[in-house]
Amino acid sequence: MRTKYVPNEKRYEKMIYNKIQKSGLRLPAISLGFWHNFGSGTPLELQQEIVRGAFDMGITHFDLANNYGPSYGAAEENFGRIFAEDLAPYRDELIISTKAGYDMWQGPYGDGGSLKYLVASCNQSLKRLGLEYVDIFYSHRRDVETPLEETAYALSKIYHDGKALYVGVSNYSAEDTEEMARLLDDLKTPFVIHQPRYNMLDRSIEAELKPTLAKLGLGGIAFSPLEQGILTDRYLKEIPKDSRAYSNSRFLTEDSVQQHIEKVRKLNEIAKRRGQTMAEMAISWILRDGVITSVLVGASRLSQLEDNVKALENLIFSEEELAEIDEILL
Repeated sequence: MRTKYVPNEKRYEKMIYNKIQKSGLRLPAISLGFWHNFGSGTPLELQQEIVRGAFDMGITHFDLANNYGPSYGAAEENFGRIFAEDLAPYRDELIISTKAGYDMWQGPYGDGGSLKYLVASCNQSLKRLGLEYVDIFYSHRRDVETPLEETAYALSKIYHDGKALYVGVSNYSAEDTEEMARLLDDLKTPFVIHQPRYNMLDRSIEAELKPTLAKLGLGGIAFSPLEQGILTDRYLKEIPKDSRAYSNSRFLTEDSVQQHIEKVRKLNEIAKRRGQTMAEMAISWILRDGVITSVLVGASRLSQLEDNVKALENLIFSEEELAEIDEILL
């Protein structure tokens, strides 16, 4: 760990905070996700530098899950250590979220959407994080083997037990989101947000889920906004040998890059005209209509996060730009 952390006094001056329609809660337009880069393979000093830098830029929302790593639980443990050393005095300035729904431990009770799994997972997460409560606890996926009523009750119990201030869902369909909203309303539980995958190359939520979020007044926080790096300038010329795509990782392959790169090159020309990088425009585009409250970005170094935040300097698209983007993508 490094020297004592003193936050930037001007950290809130440039960040944008968007209000969730049905709640008094506001989220920063850019949130920091811990899906990659915060596991056991990343030096803790580097993780600490990114977290400190994020808070200095006004990023108040840190998003985790029980099985983020590697190994499972490592991201929560590492954030807990950084929080204890640097951020504990500022707990009331932070939104800390975590999730459960995918596989976490062995046996029949370490996966899914059951009351048994979600409550146990929340308790484990709080221990790893060193917190009495999280601000948002998510059902990470719809478990079709568990009645939606039971998953709703589990979220409600976590809320009513004081272990979360709000609840949310991730990777749910529009239909299941609407039903979950009804169930949680009956249980008097503040269901405020949905976390879907959304970016220029994956617009599947636009047909049903986005209109549902707007109708219900739910917040939206988009993950994978840069499509694992495809929507940056990293692959415009070639696939670098030190990239995840070159190694054909689980999340990014050479084929997936080649499938989209011609579109990205055309999009990059629009970004240049806007005075933005490709990544900046991709983030701005997600926030263009106000339905998405926050964009969840990852970072393997602080400079990446700084570049992403620059997207907030130009969030306005002309009708001509949007039409040109649609012509490329659709």
